[in-house]
Amino acid sequence: MSLGDEQDGASNTGGGGAGQTRTRLPDSGAGDVYGGVYGGARRPARNSRSLITVVGVVVLLIAAIAFANRSGGGDDAPSDASANRDAAPTAATGVKPVTGKNGTIPSGYARDEQGAQSAAANYAVALGSDGMFNTERRHAIVNAVYAPDVAAARQGDLDKVYSDEKFLTSIGLNADGSAPTGMTFISRFNPVGSKVERFSPDTASVAVWYSALFGLAGEGSKNPVSESWFTNTFELKWVNGDWKVTDFTQKDGPVPVGRDQAASSAEEMAGAVQQFGGFTYAR
Repeated sequence: MSLGDEQDGASNTGGGGAGQTRTRLPDSGAGDVYGGVYGGARRPARNSRSLITVVGVVVLLIAAIAFANRSGGGDDAPSDASANRDAAPTAATGVKPVTGKNGTIPSGYARDEQGAQSAAANYAVALGSDGMFNTERRHAIVNAVYAPDVAAARQGDLDKVYSDEKFLTSIGLNADGSAPTGMTFISRFNPVGSKVERFSPDTASVAVWYSALFGLAGEGSKNPVSESWFTNTFELKWVNGDWKVTDFTQKDGPVPVGRDQAASSAEEMAGAVQQFGGFTYAR
């Protein structure tokens, strides 16, 4: 989340010394899903026929998964044919997990396409975390994620943005970046996939598709937690034995169709973010 000089309320912030990197925070102008002054956001319930169809699909899916597991051959090693078969486009892939840590961020990625994808996904999580709103944690994140020369150049710009009172209050935080009393601030990026746009042993370009949870959970919140979808394309460089970010760009989507589910209460949302820890994404 390399933010720069330009801010547009709670939705847009620019990044980097040259303004080449921009991260747009999820819009906060939508209705108050917690039933506040802007009204609720509950959708009409499905009719019975739609409900029966959905239940039928779920039952078939569960049956298919059970059948696949039962016929998978237990713990035996895969046959040569299955080992050489390419993974389906939607399948999770990976060979060996990253074991190193740079602070709380995984490090020590392989110098191959998989390593570059893992680095990009983990860096998206770090740059989209609430740690970016705390000076000490932000400095640690930037130094761990960016190439050394880029980190040094970006640090001052990032500090200006994340300490800007107008920006912080526009997203509902106090002037010091803390959440108001009774509120829980949530900023969490959740990668669902990645792809290599360009790769060489020294540089790589990797796109990460993710959903973003952003907002304040609490009764009367004017910026309730909402979900948005983005794709960040990270430019990576191999530096001192690891992949590091030199720049990234962001675009909207792809955005899935929302389910007909009622929004959770402020209490449930605040409890969820406190009880459910986030993931790292190294494979």
